[in-house]
Amino acid sequence: MDLADLRVFQAVAQTGGITRAAALLHRVPSNVTTRIQNLESDLDVELFRREGKRFQLSPQGKVLLDYATRLLALAEEARGAMHEDIPRGVLNLGAMESTAAIRLPSLLAQMHERYPDVSVELRTGAPRPLTARVLSGELDAALVAEPVSDARLESTPAYVEELVIIGPKDHPPIRSAQDLHTGTLLAFEPDCPHRQRLEAWCARGDVAPGRIIEVGSYHAILGCCVAGMGVALIPAAVLETYTERDRLSVHKLKGDFRTVKTLLIWRKDAPQPKVGMLADLLREERAARARRAAK
Repeated sequence: MDLADLRVFQAVAQTGGITRAAALLHRVPSNVTTRIQNLESDLDVELFRREGKRFQLSPQGKVLLDYATRLLALAEEARGAMHEDIPRGVLNLGAMESTAAIRLPSLLAQMHERYPDVSVELRTGAPRPLTARVLSGELDAALVAEPVSDARLESTPAYVEELVIIGPKDHPPIRSAQDLHTGTLLAFEPDCPHRQRLEAWCARGDVAPGRIIEVGSYHAILGCCVAGMGVALIPAAVLETYTERDRLSVHKLKGDFRTVKTLLIWRKDAPQPKVGMLADLLREERAARARRAAK
């Protein structure tokens, strides 16, 4: 078992088939098939369950994938350590959907201009699964909402997001959860930090939501609010990009619900030049925003 075998195995696991894995690796399918067969023979286990052309991981395959991900990440780290002062290679970055949509375009443009040898593979999701992927080595770093308490992680502040309640245009002013005229909340999945803050805000006001409608995107949430289906909690920066925001009512929050910090996190024991580069760019952005605010 060598790293080349593990890369082939990982590609088949990710793509679910020999042909797609071969295209990803720029190999012929027969070479990929031989590699998988040799690896299964070497380990004396079946790594995949074949369903036609579809390859599903077996229980043993799932165990090996975890090890393969960590070993390949460690090998990539070793290569990077040979050129510590030069960020290069693929940066596997995770981010919440709102951060990816609103904050990352300008940041990644700066990175591409200044560090052309670094490319980015982006995954979006909620903070908890993104944090787990950083800890497992699947992601080099992630942008997640506070709090982050795992002692294995290093972090640096990235953004401070103002949060607002939005609802239908004719909704009266909302100063507390008791002012809600609808018992329906519009939100992402339970792991979403904004949904958790909205539920906590309702609980502080001793209000139990009658219904929570799970929606898959911010544009869907905004559209549902316009249609009068409920209220939602979103970053104000997301609202700024919505062309029909005049059809919504916007209600500012007070106290500790008003803002939330987004942090860049990475493993303490796996520092990499490309992660340090991203942290430096974020610090420069924060300093620039502070200077503009001081004028």
